[in-house]
Amino acid sequence: MSLISPKAFHLLPLVVLGLVLGVSGGWIRLGSPVIPITSAGMNHGLLMVGSFLGSLISIERAMVLKKKVWLAIPFLTGLSSLFFLTGMIQVGLYLLLVGSLGLGIIMHLQSVRHPHFHTYLLYAGAMFWFIGNFMTWRSGLIAAGTTWWMGFLLFTIVGERLELSQFLPVPQWAKKALAIHLLLVFIGLLVPFHTWGNELLGLGILLIAVWLLVFDIAKVHVKKTDQFRYLGIGLRTGYLWLGAQGIILFALENHPLFYDLMLHTFFLGFTFSMIWAHAPIIIPTIFGIRETPYHPILWVSWTLFQLSLAGRILFSLIEIYEFRKAFGVANGYLILIQFGLMAGIVIWKIRKRKLLGNLNHQRKEKAHLNLDSLA
Repeated sequence: MSLISPKAFHLLPLVVLGLVLGVSGGWIRLGSPVIPITSAGMNHGLLMVGSFLGSLISIERAMVLKKKVWLAIPFLTGLSSLFFLTGMIQVGLYLLLVGSLGLGIIMHLQSVRHPHFHTYLLYAGAMFWFIGNFMTWRSGLIAAGTTWWMGFLLFTIVGERLELSQFLPVPQWAKKALAIHLLLVFIGLLVPFHTWGNELLGLGILLIAVWLLVFDIAKVHVKKTDQFRYLGIGLRTGYLWLGAQGIILFALENHPLFYDLMLHTFFLGFTFSMIWAHAPIIIPTIFGIRETPYHPILWVSWTLFQLSLAGRILFSLIEIYEFRKAFGVANGYLILIQFGLMAGIVIWKIRKRKLLGNLNHQRKEKAHLNLDSLA
């Protein structure tokens, strides 16, 4: 068996393209065209949530089914970035619609085979992604899909946390409380924002953040060392960002940058904290490698990312726009640096293992030659 599953690995360029275009679009929307691609600015949300995050999650879920034909789904969603890049927005949207529906089919099959609460959450998340894409396609407005995309990522991440923590003893009442909190979020997605939808959504999200801080296994990982401590602190930091978003949704509706604050505490603070915390566990599983993308150097870029995001949010709250832009641009660079470091760590570990393997092989051959000469 090869060290890397070629079919899954070959989707990475499309995923990376979605990330780079999404980050460049974020820079443009901040008023700093570091990479001046107009179409990236127009389709920033579609690129980040669909072409990048949606493709990454679809690869993970497709690999669970073993049959590589399911990788056609993340291939379609990853391919959407090329069409968004060239201005063929409708084609890119169609690909995301088909891909998100495909992820829903994957999760339907998995929930039939493994009928557990966490699997149903993953199933619901996939369908929320499809609904968000459909709302955007139908209305022509990215804002029409954003809350459903938040539901997609929230339900997916909570489902994955429950899946990874299913053997942790959690009181039955706490499990029921989490179900109520998630139901509150779902109702908040259904109710229009101009009535009381944002308050319901914010309350549900805040309660879920508190639940995760209290009951998730991350509290155990924090007390350990090295990779496990990185995992635990990363997760719990993400839960704090989720709580911050809940407060913003509930209390800051009249702030001039409400929409920006609401989106980026969630999609950057919460979601990227989750990705980087899960990466040492998920990436080796998805791509069939032994090496984990963890090294203590990640703490540096991870910390700088969190500080730059905190700076962006702070200066957004107090409406100092130049500092907000500066911290936002730095935040984008640090996203790319963090992923670049993880890729470099994996490559370095693979080369190091191959080198050690070759040295051991040479030593064995030398030992055999010595034995033969003695004989």
